[in-house]
Amino acid sequence: MSWAVPSAPGIQPVFYSQPTNTAYTPVAIRQGFGQAYPTQTQYHYTAPANPSQPTKSMSPPSDQQQQKFDWPQSVRNYVQRTFQASNEIPGVAREEKEFRLKEIIRSEQEKGSMFTTNWDEMPLPQQLIQKERQQALMTSVNPTATRAQPPSLATTSKKRKSQDYTESEQTNGSPVPWRSTKALSLEDRVSKSPNDKRHLMDGPLTVKSKFQKQVEKRQRRGDGGYQSTYRSPSPPSHSGPVVGRNSELEKRYFRLTAAPKPEEVRPEHILHQTLDLLKKKWRKENNYSYICDQFKSLRQDLTVQHLRNEFTVSVYEIHARIALEKGDLGEYNQCQTQLRALYKAGIKGNPIEFKAYRILYFIHTANRTALNDAIADLTSAEKEEPAVKHALNVRSALALGNYHKFFQLYLDVPNMGAYLMDMFIKRERLAALANMCKAFKPELKLRYVTEELAFESDAEAAQFIIDYDEELLQERDDHIFFLTGKAGQTFENARAQAFSRVDLKGQI
Repeated sequence: MSWAVPSAPGIQPVFYSQPTNTAYTPVAIRQGFGQAYPTQTQYHYTAPANPSQPTKSMSPPSDQQQQKFDWPQSVRNYVQRTFQASNEIPGVAREEKEFRLKEIIRSEQEKGSMFTTNWDEMPLPQQLIQKERQQALMTSVNPTATRAQPPSLATTSKKRKSQDYTESEQTNGSPVPWRSTKALSLEDRVSKSPNDKRHLMDGPLTVKSKFQKQVEKRQRRGDGGYQSTYRSPSPPSHSGPVVGRNSELEKRYFRLTAAPKPEEVRPEHILHQTLDLLKKKWRKENNYSYICDQFKSLRQDLTVQHLRNEFTVSVYEIHARIALEKGDLGEYNQCQTQLRALYKAGIKGNPIEFKAYRILYFIHTANRTALNDAIADLTSAEKEEPAVKHALNVRSALALGNYHKFFQLYLDVPNMGAYLMDMFIKRERLAALANMCKAFKPELKLRYVTEELAFESDAEAAQFIIDYDEELLQERDDHIFFLTGKAGQTFENARAQAFSRVDLKGQI
């Protein structure tokens, strides 16, 4: 009973006189020890001087420590479930989930219900975002909601490009099919704001973005009347084609990074003069770098003005022929792709010529699937045309391994198909030499090789052979002999390497 000595309360103020300026107070100790301290006057004697300053300076850190570390285990489990792979919802970005998760936790903490909320039954952030999007989609489908929107929301589409549609489609003011729920793209669905859509629908045109920065801007706008000045980097859509006003015949090509300006675009009658000038300069100077740049600029002016006529076809055909002559498959492929679409639209040109080029191109790339599709698209009348018939014969000779017929066709190519055949003539010569080494042993006159493989001279044939092995030719009795018995393995390896890859700068 010595711990209940009555003199203890009298000594207590002296015992705590030194640490009065510290964060420690005697209240908790005295409550723990005391079942029998006499009055509360001594409690009020020690407490008033101490807690006034410490409570103001120390209470905020204690609250921050509770926010950082003293979360209930149920909250931590809720956060873990939010980022589990099994709970992922396609189309909901991680930034949106984090933003919504912080909002949920902050709201419960401000209400003081962190420990009382049933976090096991709380919907996950991605589920709340998905539910809000579904509600917004239902609102957009509702006709009354559509009439309440600003006119620009019902008539414009950020994803649609003007050059992909006709002028009648662009000027039609009726509701367009891509505004329906099923036709919404992934970007349109992801870019919806994850909170409070009703406030956003009442404001000005919403800036759509899937990035967290834009999400926060929309949140501030809905809460405090903030008007965002952000604009999409993509050029605005046009209600119709650009009408050029530039009168310069020559203009360098620049890739468009914004909407084209009429004063920088040449109208069609100026483009006619430009084409005549380029044809003259090509015949006179033969400067491919300059010609290619000018043709790309010319094609760009045609595209932005939506010009699709016989003049457009002639521009692409001439550029494709020049690219073939210089072996530029990248530019040729771009022209061939556009020409195919223009021919399909019924615009007059030279489709037979370019269908033959297309077959030879697929032979060069060894693309059997595309080659079969190109042949299947031909009509019976087109197969009888000289250029197409020649290309089909080339394909047949290679399929049968008839190198004699193949090189005869190489010597008689219509139009500019020889430039395409030049791209794969070397590998076919290697394949023919490998077959000759099996059929003719131990030697063969070089003159026979020159005639069979369509070399221009014996010197060219000899150079082709000695590039692989200098000891495969032997001169005697006024003739040069090709030692086929020794060259078999050499040309087998060369053929395998030549057919293993096709070097291309572009694809159709």
